[in-house]
Amino acid sequence: MPPTNAAPNLTTPTPPSTPTTPTVPAIEIRETGGPDVLLPVDRPAPSAPGDGQILVQLAAAGVNFIDIYRREGRYPLPLPAVPGEEGSGTVLAVGPGVTRFAVGDRVAWTTVLGSYAGQVLVPEDKAIVVPDGIDLHTAAAALVQGMTAHYLVNDSYRAQPGETVLVHAAAGGVGLLLTQLLKRRDVRVLGTVSSPEKQKLAEANGVDDVIRYDGNGNGNGGQDLAAEVRRLTAGEGVHAVYDGVGAATFDASLDSLRRRGTLVLFGGASGPVPPVDVMRLLWGGSLTLTRPYLEHFRATVEEFTWRAGEVFAQIADGTLRITIGGTYPLARARDAHADLAARRTTGKLLLVP
Repeated sequence: MPPTNAAPNLTTPTPPSTPTTPTVPAIEIRETGGPDVLLPVDRPAPSAPGDGQILVQLAAAGVNFIDIYRREGRYPLPLPAVPGEEGSGTVLAVGPGVTRFAVGDRVAWTTVLGSYAGQVLVPEDKAIVVPDGIDLHTAAAALVQGMTAHYLVNDSYRAQPGETVLVHAAAGGVGLLLTQLLKRRDVRVLGTVSSPEKQKLAEANGVDDVIRYDGNGNGNGGQDLAAEVRRLTAGEGVHAVYDGVGAATFDASLDSLRRRGTLVLFGGASGPVPPVDVMRLLWGGSLTLTRPYLEHFRATVEEFTWRAGEVFAQIADGTLRITIGGTYPLARARDAHADLAARRTTGKLLLVP
C-alpha cells in the first residue's frame, strides 16, 4: 500500500498524435498564362491505384510543347491542375486488374496529364516497360519525341531514298531524331535553325544543308526562306516539309514544296496557324496538307507497344542518339518552359523531382 503522503502525479498526459498526410512535390496551374503560372507546391500523395492503374515514383518528366499549349490555354485544361504528360519512373503499387506491370518495374508513359509530380497515377495502357540498358532519364526524353519522329517518317510522309525534305527546328528534340531516321533512308535533309550553335549541332547530326532562320520569314543572308529552299533544290522545291513551328513558318513551308509535295504540320511552337484557304493547295501544285497528332498514332496498346518498342530498340542499337539539352529541378518548371519557348535549347528538356 503506497504511503498516503505520496506526491501527486503531475505529468501532463500526451495528447494523441494527429496523422500527417503524406505529400509529394508537384507543379500546379490555377490559371492559364505565361511560365509564371507554374507554381511549385506540395500536394497530397496519390491514393492507392484504382482499376487498371499503376502508381509510379517519378524519375523524370519530359517537357513538351503541348505542355506550353495547355499552360497558355490553347489546349483545354481543367483548373486547378498538374500539367505534364510524359515521364518515367519505378512502379510503387499496382491496382486491381493490372496484368502488364509489377512493383519495381521501370516504366515510361505518355499522354498522362499530371506528370509534373513526384508520384503519378498512370493508366496501364499508357505505360511501357523500359528495357534493360536504357536509363530512366533517356526513356523520359525519348518516348514522345521518338514516337513522333517515328510516325512522321513512317506514316505522315514516308520519304524515299533520293528525295529532298525540309525539317524545321532541326536542332530541336524532334528535329534531331527525325533527321537521323531520314538519313538512314538516304534522304537529303534541309534543316532550319536559329543560331550558330544550333547550326553546328544540326550539321553534326547529318543535315545536308542548314538554313539559318530568323523567325521572320527570312533564311540565310536575310533572303526569303522559300526562295532559299528553291535555290538549294535548283528551283524545284522539296518533296515534303516537316513543320512543328507553325505560324511563323507555315507560309514559307507551303511555298517551299514542289508540285504534289506534302506539308506535315505537326506542331505550333510559334503559335497556331490561322484558317487556311484550301485553294492554296491547288495553286501551289496539288499540294497535300496533313495535321497529325501523336495520340492518333498510338491509339491501341498494340500500336503503342510496337511503336515505342521500335524507338527503344533503335536507341539500344545506336540508331537513335538521344540529346538531353537540359535537366531542371521540378520546382523550376517555369524556367524550362521559358527556355523552350524562347528557342534557347536543343534536344529534350527534363524535370526531375
